[in-house]
Amino acid sequence: MIETTRPPGSFTLAAFVGVVLLGGGNFLAVRVSNGELAPFWGAGVRFSLAAVVFVVIAASLRLRLPRGRKLVLTALYGFFVVTLTYALMYWALVRVTAGTSAVVLAMVPLITSLLAASQRLERLSARTLLGAMIALAGIAWMTVGPNGLVIPLDGLIAIMAASVVIGQSVIFGKHVSSNHPVVTNAVGMAIGAPLLLVLSAIVGEPWSIPGQTETVLAITYLVLLGSVSLFVLTLLVMRRWTASATSYAFVLFPVVTMLAEAWILDEPLTARGVLGAITVMAGVWFGAFGQTHREPGSSTGALAPARAR
Repeated sequence: MIETTRPPGSFTLAAFVGVVLLGGGNFLAVRVSNGELAPFWGAGVRFSLAAVVFVVIAASLRLRLPRGRKLVLTALYGFFVVTLTYALMYWALVRVTAGTSAVVLAMVPLITSLLAASQRLERLSARTLLGAMIALAGIAWMTVGPNGLVIPLDGLIAIMAASVVIGQSVIFGKHVSSNHPVVTNAVGMAIGAPLLLVLSAIVGEPWSIPGQTETVLAITYLVLLGSVSLFVLTLLVMRRWTASATSYAFVLFPVVTMLAEAWILDEPLTARGVLGAITVMAGVWFGAFGQTHREPGSSTGALAPARAR
């Protein structure tokens, strides 16, 4: 069934803002974690701890596990969003900066729209594509200076592959959005985290316990905020909004990441960066927030104002 695009209600907007803030901070936290821990090992530790949290919560609330096709889709969601996505992202963040990674991942809305349209989940609208292009232009203006944006080729390929995987994981997340978010993440992370540890063992990474204070703080953030809170909020947004609109969070991640870099690493904010951020916001509003939609089966074909959920 093709899904229509509707503007979000206040709860969905609040959850979306939470996704943007927590997700934008993830890039910096992963960079800090990679400073001491091997990438696949660090990702495996993070999601193993988060899986324990979700399993305990699910057991405490006596939530039912999905069955049949829903269980398969939930497992696929975990494999895509945990194992594949974060194996690629952690590996890439050893080679490229947090800001660069966030910029490249801003292509996720375009990829998600194409994937959703190909799977008949949404209509692919010109307005969605144009909004994404405006936002990407703002990101390019904000991050590409006179000397260009220097990105190691292997890191660039890894982040681009991660953006495709994330786009598909958003689709899987939409298919299992009727699950309780805690159950979806308990199953998904319980499947995805061990596979990250297996990958770490296969490539021969050292398994060490973090000893630096900043690494411990980064992992604590990544587990409690960047995994548990972020993943629940993301699934809540998916339940109430479209897959491609949910993915617009990735367009805003670079803004949060660069502001965090300015605050934590004392990177200066420039007029170029501020102008780029404004352009990004305009593109996101145009493509995801300001749309009307055509109801399926409408006899008049008129564009009706979208009803808030």
